[in-house]
Amino acid sequence: MEDSITELPTNAEELRAAILARYDTLSKRLQQVARYVLDHPEETALQTLTVVAARSDSQPSAIVRFAKALGFSGAGPMQKLLRDSFLAQNNPLGYGERVHQFNATVSQSVSDHGVGVLIDEFTEGDINALRNLRDVIGHDGLAHAVSLLEKAHIVHVAGMRRAFPVAAYFAYAIPRAGKPTILLDGVGGLSQQQFRAIGAGDVLIATSYHAYAPETVSAVETAVAAGAKVLAISDSQLSPIAKLATQTLLVRESEVRGFRSLAASLCVAQALVVGLAYRLEVARGTAAEDADLPSE
Repeated sequence: MEDSITELPTNAEELRAAILARYDTLSKRLQQVARYVLDHPEETALQTLTVVAARSDSQPSAIVRFAKALGFSGAGPMQKLLRDSFLAQNNPLGYGERVHQFNATVSQSVSDHGVGVLIDEFTEGDINALRNLRDVIGHDGLAHAVSLLEKAHIVHVAGMRRAFPVAAYFAYAIPRAGKPTILLDGVGGLSQQQFRAIGAGDVLIATSYHAYAPETVSAVETAVAAGAKVLAISDSQLSPIAKLATQTLLVRESEVRGFRSLAASLCVAQALVVGLAYRLEVARGTAAEDADLPSE
């Protein structure tokens, strides 16, 4: 049975840190609850215990055990802590709840109006995801990620399966910004040989979403062992690439009728590339000015 922690979290950020610190010691059932609370804090805060249990595919008793493992007397105080944190920040309706409300309003739209209305569903879903993206990553998060890329000797890019379009965009666009870039695509079964080219001073951009491509996880592990920095783009702080990354940009894509988008991920990718191009251009301009100065 899991031991409870000695210090009770007092706000949402402390709760997130406590979950990350305790995650590996929890049972598989409680890890499932932990992942849901981390990925959907607004739903955990605002919904009843029954609804949270249904959406996290667990039982109310498991959520109570999880809360007690973190030092709370039950699930209610944990939910109140999250609720109070959101109110203190004057947060609008959470992303998860906006998605659920949206899905409820469009559930009959195709039946009523025809297949053409799907464009409304997908665009509205992506709008919600993009709004959430801006709030989660923020100006500082993007600026720090750009700095990682700017300082890299070489940028390596890994993104398999559903994430491959994001990796392909990075491989196309980053060299155009002026930074050497290598796409780790594993063609011909050469993944491990490609991964071994990553060295200290390099940066690996790794993109992966649940259920997390093992090839991308392996690339991250190899990069960390080589002393390289890792910029992860993923959907959870508990993803295997986020746990090893220097920095993680959390992206929660929209999902309409079982089909997940990549709009938010590509938005992040484009913002990173344009930010990097700007930084490198400024650096080149500064270097040119310094070269023109007369020597003393």
